[in-house]
Amino acid sequence: MQISEILSTERICCDSNGASKKAALETLASLIASESPSLSQTEVFDSLLTRERLGSTGLGHGVAIPHGRHNHDDLTLGAFVQLQTPVDYDAIDRQPVDILFALLVPQESTEEHLQILSQLAEKFSDANLLNQLRTEKSEQAIYTLLTE
Repeated sequence: MQISEILSTERICCDSNGASKKAALETLASLIASESPSLSQTEVFDSLLTRERLGSTGLGHGVAIPHGRHNHDDLTLGAFVQLQTPVDYDAIDRQPVDILFALLVPQESTEEHLQILSQLAEKFSDANLLNQLRTEKSEQAIYTLLTE
């Protein structure tokens, strides 16, 4: 599965003013729920938070990939948030996070889930891409960067 299949420009938020990890997760949950009538923002947030309680999804270098599961359909959804100010996220390198990509997958999609997480982790290991994602202020431009 490609990132272009799970992300849309409507689920990208540039220059978000989330002041905490919780606020960033709420923004991501809102973006995901906004395009899926079967999912509520609360349900998405709870799923992301449940996974976060198992251990931080902060990868380091200011990036986090919160992810969770749902039981409604076979739809996999992604959302991207660029924060104005980095927030404490308990990342592995103890650095604050300002780039977040959330992933919500069906309960039964274990292999697909792991493949997408691996693809995202590889993409976010590119320092040049991270610099571009931090400075870009257009949802369309960020979508292009993430899907090319």
